[in-house]
Amino acid sequence: MILVTGATGFLGGEVAKQLVAKGDKPVCIKRASSVIPEVLKPFAGSINWLDADMLDVFALETALQGVTQVYHCAAMVTFDPAKGKTMIKNNVEGTANLVNLCDELNIRLLHVSSVAAIGEAKPGLLITENNHLEDTHTKDAYAISKYESEMEVWRGIAEGLNAVIVNPSMIIGVNTGIKGTGQIFEKVRTGFKYYTKGSIGFVDVEDVAKSMIALMNTDIQAERFIINAENWNYKDLFAQTAQGFGIKAPQTEATPGMLNWAWRLSSVWSFLTGRHVGIDKVSAQAASKNLDYSNAKIIKTIGIEFKPISQSIKEICSTLSLKV
Repeated sequence: MILVTGATGFLGGEVAKQLVAKGDKPVCIKRASSVIPEVLKPFAGSINWLDADMLDVFALETALQGVTQVYHCAAMVTFDPAKGKTMIKNNVEGTANLVNLCDELNIRLLHVSSVAAIGEAKPGLLITENNHLEDTHTKDAYAISKYESEMEVWRGIAEGLNAVIVNPSMIIGVNTGIKGTGQIFEKVRTGFKYYTKGSIGFVDVEDVAKSMIALMNTDIQAERFIINAENWNYKDLFAQTAQGFGIKAPQTEATPGMLNWAWRLSSVWSFLTGRHVGIDKVSAQAASKNLDYSNAKIIKTIGIEFKPISQSIKEICSTLSLKV
């Protein structure tokens, strides 16, 4: 029996959907207050939904009875500095609870980490699974939460846990809506005027789920895999997105100096209003970096052919246009 955590989220929902398409009937756990996503409602008869918070060890243990494989997609994601410590605590403790139970119950675990938990490479080189975050100074609470969560999995592996780890780059897809990475496309659609010189990796959510399922069904353990389709600079990404919406592409470069002022002004405004608004320091600094990732290891291991990111962009633009 297969269990998926975080199935109410963007990636977890896609994993559950693909498992059902393969003929599986997964158990999906959610918080009692969480809503089953539209993408999974047609498969109600093939999914067993259970309420179990990742911080509730007893509820987790009950949900894991009879389970042989776990896809761990659940994670709190926020870029609000005021919620950073809570995110780190929830993500790390929830993962630790799951690691301990999977080890105890002899369950194979596939843990979803992030490229945020991988360090940077030297200028001009692609980032690989061998780059480590401890070599790269960061104050990014999300990166810290993913790194420390991943360390819990490595701790479990050292204690005998059967586990494999994936580190997706920026996950995009038609069902993201206007939240998460969907904000990128929504900002362009609503007339965002700026671009930066930075770059980063992107991958369609369908390919992340495919990679996870393929890896789960191998004997591979105690390894991690970057899941990345292509590296795009933000200028080209915004230009192609604008083309998809039939509007003018952003024309003005947001220089590092401009971004530096922007996050400071946002910080002051957030302090005065009590709400997180604008851009934070970490995002501002990352926007000008070239964070390009290698996908050689995952391609060599499972032979996946990634969907072109240009195709994903067209699909996203078409879907968002229909919802306006």
